[in-house]
Amino acid sequence: MTTVAAYAAPAAKAPLERTTIERRAVGAHDILIEIKYAGICHSDIHQATDGWGAGIFPMVPGHEIAGVVAEVGPAVTRYAVGDRVGVGCFVDSCRVCEYCEQGLEQYCVQGMTPTYNGRDKNGEPTHGGYSTHLVVDENYAVRIPDGLALDVAAPLLCAGITLYSPLRHWNAGPGKKVAIVGMGGLGHMGVKIAHALGAEVTVLSQSLRKREDGLKLGADHYYATSDPKTFEDLAGTFDLIVSTVSAPLDFDAYLSLLRIDGALVNVGMPEEPVSLGLGSVVTGRRTLAGSMIGGIAETQEMLDFCAEHGLGAEIELIRAEQVNEAYERVLASDVRYRFVIDTATI
Repeated sequence: MTTVAAYAAPAAKAPLERTTIERRAVGAHDILIEIKYAGICHSDIHQATDGWGAGIFPMVPGHEIAGVVAEVGPAVTRYAVGDRVGVGCFVDSCRVCEYCEQGLEQYCVQGMTPTYNGRDKNGEPTHGGYSTHLVVDENYAVRIPDGLALDVAAPLLCAGITLYSPLRHWNAGPGKKVAIVGMGGLGHMGVKIAHALGAEVTVLSQSLRKREDGLKLGADHYYATSDPKTFEDLAGTFDLIVSTVSAPLDFDAYLSLLRIDGALVNVGMPEEPVSLGLGSVVTGRRTLAGSMIGGIAETQEMLDFCAEHGLGAEIELIRAEQVNEAYERVLASDVRYRFVIDTATI
């Protein structure tokens, strides 16, 4: 075991504070990562405040991790000391179920092991990236291409793959009209990736406040959902809508924007139950779906795609002691577009 510095929420809704945690010894197939940068995801806030329930405290959040390999176990073949690597939302899975074998570890039948707020196979709590070091099995890390700076790559390990996976699965590309709901940490990456895939991209945001940013990042159109005329004018327009927001939507209104056989895919997860009239999906043979991150192979594919197209996250780099202020600003939508912790300041 190794003691490392970290920032943790000691209890639900409590401010995060500096502490130390124990990392396991490097095993045969493990790598020790010196974490350089850790992104702040809205789900970190949901879990640190116990908004989704079942929180394990003290909790070290963080599943957007970019760093450098500092040590490798004797059986490691994928990485060497000095390699640039990332870790996303999970650090293990059963490895033998049909979904793990298909590279869909995020849907593991036995449940993947979350990077934080979970328990490993020994029953020990997992701790995330708001720390200086992480030990992980080599098969659950990904290589960060040289074309991506580590600070702007860190948010891709959640925000990037969370948007890349549904955009690829629902075939966003040339000839497709795609709408991204929400222009935040997830949404801005959705705009970049959908544009790079060749789709015609529309942003649906509460206001036009970020319109200039959206167009600069690759959107072809930008509409305010606070204007009722938006839903009238865009009825039956889109092949695919990806919603990134964590607040409940008027699903009937958004489903009305889809073409025949269109899909509304949710990657945001509200804390409250939602409802809709089934007529909104039955008429138009529409689909209401959800998507959760991506598997290891798809995450690597996403990183390679982003490097090829020069797509990093738009970030605001902060010191570790600013994390509580950053949480408040995320809740106030006051970040463009992802906070990233410089873990050297922990």
